[in-house]
Amino acid sequence: MQLDFSIFNPKARSLIGLDISSSSVKMVELASDGKNGYRVERYAIEVLPRDAVADGNIVNLEAAAETVRRAWKKMATSTRNVAIALPASHVITKKIIVAAGQREEALELQVESEANQYIPFALEEVNLDFQVVGPAPSSPDELEVLIAASRKEKVEDRVAVVESAGLKPIVMDVESYAVFSSFELIEKQLPDGGKGQIIALVDVGANVMNLTVLRNGQQLYVREQAFGGNQLTQDIARLFGMNFEEAEAEKRRNNLPDNYEAELLHPFVESMALEVSRALQFFFTSTQFNQVNHIVLAGGCAVLPGADEVVASRTQINTIIANPFADMVLSERVRAKSLLADASSLMAACGLALRRFDE
Repeated sequence: MQLDFSIFNPKARSLIGLDISSSSVKMVELASDGKNGYRVERYAIEVLPRDAVADGNIVNLEAAAETVRRAWKKMATSTRNVAIALPASHVITKKIIVAAGQREEALELQVESEANQYIPFALEEVNLDFQVVGPAPSSPDELEVLIAASRKEKVEDRVAVVESAGLKPIVMDVESYAVFSSFELIEKQLPDGGKGQIIALVDVGANVMNLTVLRNGQQLYVREQAFGGNQLTQDIARLFGMNFEEAEAEKRRNNLPDNYEAELLHPFVESMALEVSRALQFFFTSTQFNQVNHIVLAGGCAVLPGADEVVASRTQINTIIANPFADMVLSERVRAKSLLADASSLMAACGLALRRFDE
């Protein structure tokens, strides 16, 4: 039952947030700014070879580890402790209610027996962790406990990548939780700190677009659509006769021939705005809500030139680009302009880096 590392409780002081997505490896290291805030010490992004990671699964361990090693070298840090995350699709989470005042051992046993009912695998195949959320809303004599479980092999694959790169996994989190930690920093930037407002967090990655609608930190709706930046990369590769990796690199640098914008970029951004609009329609038709106050665009596609304006004009909703670092101090190693361009794709890595400050 006891994990060597825990989803919920890091002991490490110095920690790198490491996000292994399907297209790249991203690392962020934060420190305290000495005044209740944070300082961005350093960060790095390294593009993964195509198909090294697919659907959140590590397919090519050597290639993934080599990319992590390169990113770590680029960081020029002595910190080897990392916080990593599993895709939400690999983790089963469930809130349960238990009697308050139990000893740790009794609570563990109860969590195990409850977990048995919800988890479709044998417990010996699973890494299980739990965290007491707080008093149960229904009764003060009971506690709300969050259980998280994942197949051991999914956890071990990620641990193997980190260890093969010469680093030490200390924390195992869930990607969606890490993103929410960053989202809380962004919410503070909205009018009234986003209180009482309905906010659509739209994360457009390489292959998938995730919509999460939140209000006051509570999730109202989640939807996933197959749409992402790889489509644009493939179009670039085809039109300009590049391989996929070159096309991805030139897209990130925004360093493409003159006809790129009219022929590929604008149509792609229009399609993206259409997908966002469609996802919101699903939210409206399947819930009692009929409006959204703000859209926060995250993921690599958020910073495509004009993306926020096109989404705002199609949806008629105030749209901002996610930047969890907006209120942070930057170390002299971090270039403000580069960080601004990369911030929207560093949500999970930033959230993982924040784990160093957990109580």
